[in-house]
Amino acid sequence: LPLPEYNPNHQSILMLLSMTGYGRATHSHAGKTYTVEIRSLNSKQNDLRLRSSQHLHKYAMDLRRLILDQVQRGKMEVNVEVSDESGGGGVKINTALLGRLYKEVWDAIAPDVQKPGHAEGLYAALLRIPGMLEAGSNRLEDDDWVQLKIVANKAVVHLNEYRTQEGDVMAKDLAESASEIASLLEEVAQYEDVRVESVRTRMEKHLKDYLGRGNVDKNRYEQEILFYLEKMDINEEKVRLKQNCEYFLEVLGNKDLVKGRKLNFISQEIGREVNTLGAKAYAAEIQKLVVNMKEHLEMIKEQLANVA
Repeated sequence: LPLPEYNPNHQSILMLLSMTGYGRATHSHAGKTYTVEIRSLNSKQNDLRLRSSQHLHKYAMDLRRLILDQVQRGKMEVNVEVSDESGGGGVKINTALLGRLYKEVWDAIAPDVQKPGHAEGLYAALLRIPGMLEAGSNRLEDDDWVQLKIVANKAVVHLNEYRTQEGDVMAKDLAESASEIASLLEEVAQYEDVRVESVRTRMEKHLKDYLGRGNVDKNRYEQEILFYLEKMDINEEKVRLKQNCEYFLEVLGNKDLVKGRKLNFISQEIGREVNTLGAKAYAAEIQKLVVNMKEHLEMIKEQLANVA
């Protein structure tokens, strides 16, 4: 079967997801603004690091699960911010304590001193007592979690859009490299006759130099030639290399978004066949083709390091 060629006019057939990306979403509700920012980096494992100025408490695991279930492979850095513009999260006065102390102190003051101006000074003095001013709670409540889920889902959508766009670019590069390796493989055939003749001439020269021209057994010589040519046969390597390139493009074009590991395994098989082809080449032109194949293979490996 002919090797499927990459067609730049049909980009939609290639589906790939990059491991690097960025997504951010923000949403305001009831005087609060919720922001979720996600950065994705390449990693062999699916991991998530969560940072927030709020106490997420019981919602932290739910948030991690929400993001990891929708993001395929990669190391995630997630920043969560909830700002309360209504002032509900600011400093609060312990009114119960303030009222009780004010009454006790005011009642203890002599009646002739109980004047309005003194009351203001008493309030100011009481506010300086430790525990009178309390920091507002920055813990997420149930309603906060409802809003945060909406924002987190939007951020994941933006992240995956970014990763898909970057994946499309990588898919084109990978397809072009795999197709180029296959094209170089097709050029090997034109040098095979020269390769066989080169081996034959080299062996004949060595035999004559070692045994002398009059002592070369023609039958033995032909048997040796056949033995070494069979040992140096590259037909199997050519067939497997072509099949691996075909399989690489097939996987690259399937509907699975997570395919980095599989493509990496196929690229390793391609590398083995290319190396064996080079070891058996015994022809300068074939060696040049092998070097070019390795160059494209290195490009593939570099790209796959960032494929989900």
